[in-house]
Amino acid sequence: MHPVGQTTAPIRVIGLISGTSVDGIDAALIEISGTELDLKIELLAGKTYSYPAELKEKILAVGAGEAISMPELAELDDAIACTFAQAAQNIQLNHQSASLIGSHGQTVYHRPPKKAGEAEEHTSTTLSNQKSRKAEGKFSADLGYSLQLGRGDLIAHLTGITTVSNFRAADIAVGGHGAPLVPRVDAFLLSHPQEGRCVQNLGGIGNVAYIPPRRDDWLVKIRGWDTGPANSLLDLAVHHLTAGAKTYDESGEWAASGTPCNPLVEQWLSQDYFHLPPPKSTGRELFGVAYLHQCLQDAKAYQLSPADILATLTELTVASIAHSYQTFLPQMPQRVLLCGGGSRNLYLQQRLQLLLPSIPVLTTDEVGLNADFKEAIAFAVLAYWRQLGLPGNLPAATGAPQEMLLGEIHPSFVN
Repeated sequence: MHPVGQTTAPIRVIGLISGTSVDGIDAALIEISGTELDLKIELLAGKTYSYPAELKEKILAVGAGEAISMPELAELDDAIACTFAQAAQNIQLNHQSASLIGSHGQTVYHRPPKKAGEAEEHTSTTLSNQKSRKAEGKFSADLGYSLQLGRGDLIAHLTGITTVSNFRAADIAVGGHGAPLVPRVDAFLLSHPQEGRCVQNLGGIGNVAYIPPRRDDWLVKIRGWDTGPANSLLDLAVHHLTAGAKTYDESGEWAASGTPCNPLVEQWLSQDYFHLPPPKSTGRELFGVAYLHQCLQDAKAYQLSPADILATLTELTVASIAHSYQTFLPQMPQRVLLCGGGSRNLYLQQRLQLLLPSIPVLTTDEVGLNADFKEAIAFAVLAYWRQLGLPGNLPAATGAPQEMLLGEIHPSFVN
């Protein structure tokens, strides 16, 4: 563990995030104390704030690859920051003010490292090799890139609260994916002394943190990666199938009325990403509009109804998760804990339970951590750790060669 010379008396922190589904800004106001093994949080308020329709449409278009000028990019960055700042102000109503904000921002582009999936031992030799490549001018060509809009300096100015943002950059700069960043938080909030667990986030993209029992150098044995598509692909399908009348399938009820096409799922699972060994990350750049259109084209041969198509896309999500566990985990978990918006998709949860029959599939609610706002809570914790000088990444999850301080601190300069 990492000794810290600063106070860890309880403070109030706001976590803000909008995921790849762009379904709104999740805001969590928490009280937090401790550091790592003694980390304690209490959720005081949590709410999702919708984007204005025009802003959401622009974010989705840019995320899908629409060309944008630099003035338009600046305007979009500012608009997102203002919307995040408003969410931070609103979540504090009727509560004592927070002293820190952790803002993930809005991802509009994510490019994994060029050598994604090529496992390296995280040793001094690796660091030496990286220094050599950098000296030869070759290192930057291997790096990933991830862009989150909603600049932290503006959020700090508008709210009067010190803000930590741009969490992914430091991990990416040393060769990591910058994702997933939540496994270290999961480790200290959701680990168990005897039980191995998978914490499966179902946001726009699915990601997993495998947490072994809390003993015998357990922290270095944690693994994490993006498992593949989740809500973003399903939401895109619903929007397409209803000509924009609906944006998501509540509780998975529409999908539940259909029948999955297993040959199609098997075909889709042959996609290269599912077979890359971790660490790995992905986003709308791979599992976006173009991918959906290819799926719909593939489905024509089977004459599927809209409900069947949704059921089959849902099956792809759960099958990719089960395949990921069976292929890449050192051992299967004793419990799976779902979180994120997809944890409210009862049909998806039921299908995953069928594929993992001997493993209870629950939500993080059932072990005391709110499933809807866990990601926002995590970025509040990451901001708190950054202020204390504690690392936020887990190299085994992101592929970085070392632990890093994550996030840039923007003081509010308000007396």
